[in-house]
Parts: sequence; C-alpha cells; structure tokens
Amino acid sequence: MRSKYDRGVLLRDLEWLLVLAEFQNVTDASAVVGTSQPTLSRALSRLEGELGTRLFERVPSGIVATPDGELVVDAAREIVRRHDQLRDELRSRHDPDSGTVRLAFVSSMATSLVPQVLRDFHAHAPGVRVVLRQESGLDIVRDLTSRAADLAITSMRPEGAFGWHIVQRESLVVVVPPQHRLRHRKRISFSDLAGDELVTTPSGFGYRAAIEDLMREAGIVLPISFESADLATIEGLVAAGLGVAVVPEQFAGISGTVGIRLDSAAARRTIGLCWRTDLALAPPAQRMLDFIRSR
Repeated sequence: MRSKYDRGVLLRDLEWLLVLAEFQNVTDASAVVGTSQPTLSRALSRLEGELGTRLFERVPSGIVATPDGELVVDAAREIVRRHDQLRDELRSRHDPDSGTVRLAFVSSMATSLVPQVLRDFHAHAPGVRVVLRQESGLDIVRDLTSRAADLAITSMRPEGAFGWHIVQRESLVVVVPPQHRLRHRKRISFSDLAGDELVTTPSGFGYRAAIEDLMREAGIVLPISFESADLATIEGLVAAGLGVAVVPEQFAGISGTVGIRLDSAAARRTIGLCWRTDLALAPPAQRMLDFIRSR
C-alpha cells in the first residue's frame, strides 16, 4: 500500500525549483545544487506530478517557466524564505547567549521593578532579547499556560504547576490629597476612610484583589471613583483630589500626595517571578530565571 506522503512536495524540491527558475538551464542548475541532471529532472517531474501542472517549457536556450510555473515559483520563494526565517528564529530562541525571552509583568511593575531587572539582566546577558508583555494577573496566567510568555513578574501566585520565586516585598500605604482631613495622621485603619472614594486598578488585577482584601478585613467598601492600570497614574489622580488610594510606599508623594501607613499586617504585597514547571524552559528563559534567582 502506498503512503499518501509518497508524492509529497519536498522542501529541497522547492529550493531546486528556485535555482532552475534563476538559471533557466538544467545543466547549470544541477551544477549549482550539486546533483546530477537526471536527479534534478526527476525532482521537477515529482513536483509537476504533485501539483498537476507543467512548470517549465523547453526553449532553444534551456527552459522557461510557464504561467503556472511562475505562480509556483513565487509561492516556493515565499515558502523557502519563511522556512529559513523559522529556522533562524528557532536557533536564536534556543541560544542562551542570543535567544529570546518572553517576559510578562503586571502593569504596576512597569516603572519600578521591571526596569531594574531588565537593566541588570542586560548587563549580564547583553545578547539576549527580552520581549515584554504588560498585562493583568489573570492574563499573565493565561499566557504562561499557553506559553505566550516564558516568565512572569506578578503579585498573584498561580495555582498548579508553576514555580514561584519571591523578588520583592512592598509595604502598602494610603495616599490622600494634600488637603485631606487625614493628612496629618501617621497611621490609620482602612475604616477611617469611610466617606471617601477609592482610586484603584480594574477588576482582574492582582492589585485590585489585594485592596479588596484590605477592605474586607476592615468591614468597609469604598465606592470606586476612577480605575487605572498604572499606579503612578493612580497617585496622580489622588493628588488631583479625585479620591484616595492604596499604593506601594515608593509611589507616595510623587505628585504631592500624602502617604499614611495602614494599621494592618495585610498591607503588604509580595512580587514574584513565575514560570511553568511541567515543561522545560528554553535556554534563554532558563538563563534569565537562574540570574534572577541568584540575585
């Protein structure tokens, strides 16, 4: 029984086809590809049989592509180009010295931790390219699962087959506008904010979940005035008098807000590096993981 693949087009046949189209002479083309004229002719016949059309016509000077042949040559050129590109990309991706790492991170790390990590890793491995994905914690889990991301910096430790390495712990503080009634307080409880509106991240962000836990602990729910994925923007909105917010301590006062400590042991955020453990990482991603864990 013949296999259905017996007449399948070989990539080599397409490469030889391109040489034939360029030199328009079987003798010259066979010399260029390093094979005999009969072997090259058989490859052309195999290709014509597979596609069901004649690709070249003989002329006194050699051969010339038919209209169908010109169409096939154009397609073959693109297939060979894309195959070469794919091989280069795979070779680059798996080279620990010059490959690619796909790093996802929560938006709240965009102006603080992530630039520091990238600066240090670039000094360690200058040839490695890092492709960044800035998104919510839920999107990060999805991208790690689908392997759209190799590594992730997030505040949400996913359940399941994921590794976790703590990179940073942050104290969370309340920021209020400069004329707020609590601006002179050194420490408050979340319940002291009753009557205020909250500026925070959208639902689905790990940061939003942490704020909701603080409100739940205090037995209070503040209405949301504005939402932003960027903590610096949130701090700026508070400075403009558009509500209060809970942010990492380093964001307090950037735009003139007043930072006040929260009387809660839960007013902390843990940031970690996350990756899948059920599948091996590509060498560049493993190199970045090893580097961050050694810091």
